[in-house]
Amino acid sequence: MTGKVLVIDPIERQDLIKGLASDVRVMMLKLLRSSGPKNVNEIAEELSLPQSTASINLKVLEDCGLIYTEGQRAKKGSQKVCYSAFQEILISFSEPAVDRLADAIEVSMPLGLYTQFEVTGPCGMCSKDGVIGLLDVPDTFLDPDRMKAGLLWFNTGFVEYQFPNNTLLKKVRPKAIEFSMELSSEVPGTSANWPSDIFLQVNGIEIGTWTSPGDYGDKRGIFTPDWWKLAGSQYGKLKNWRINGQGSFVDGVKISNINLGDLGLDKHRSIRLRVGVKDGAEHPGGINIFGNGFGNYDQDIVLRIQV
Repeated sequence: MTGKVLVIDPIERQDLIKGLASDVRVMMLKLLRSSGPKNVNEIAEELSLPQSTASINLKVLEDCGLIYTEGQRAKKGSQKVCYSAFQEILISFSEPAVDRLADAIEVSMPLGLYTQFEVTGPCGMCSKDGVIGLLDVPDTFLDPDRMKAGLLWFNTGFVEYQFPNNTLLKKVRPKAIEFSMELSSEVPGTSANWPSDIFLQVNGIEIGTWTSPGDYGDKRGIFTPDWWKLAGSQYGKLKNWRINGQGSFVDGVKISNINLGDLGLDKHRSIRLRVGVKDGAEHPGGINIFGNGFGNYDQDIVLRIQV
């Protein structure tokens, strides 16, 4: 159980709205909030549900981020324990998504177009056609073919991208900036239970950290090419990092008080984005960044500036 508050825009998070549109799933959330973590069998028994019904509905709640799960040892093998992710869920209409999109400046950054990097192995890059350079050799990140990258991964370190600050060119004042990218942890092979603290910096200012739950390989990513082995990372979670006048958020959850004014956008010709995993992180579980041609979303790193 956590004390986190989730603030969502109902247009942006229709998956979450659908997740709540079930008496069974709402009862599950209430049970986890009132009684604490429980495994699937305990939830099914408490709510007088068939185990299959409980499992299907818990999967819906997990996919939209309303609960999270951890594997724990049991008397016979292992068990999956479910936790409530939020104390409160608030729906906000203060910044309608339609207006933001209509008044947004958007730039899509190819995954391999980083301007700085510092990475440790295991690490590597792939294009739609094959592996780029040598695996687990950090200097491969200098390979000119990196421009074709659709997937890159490393253990600790960072990659940094330099976006044009188009607010200066258009002479407009930004109301918020957002970065959208598909991310997961990185482990040799895959593991759904492999947390990793992924940080984000903008113009040298640390925005905050999102803990990726794992490295996903249970099924092939929707856009992941057939040549990429199934034992490798297949897809991640599409995360939206937003900085406005009130603070910094990941998918509507506030992660820090760093706000738009702290970034000094009016003083910089570019917007520098740095993403990675610190060597001293509590969960230094590596990072996969999925770009065009890999994962479930077929997009590179997207910057949106709301004006």
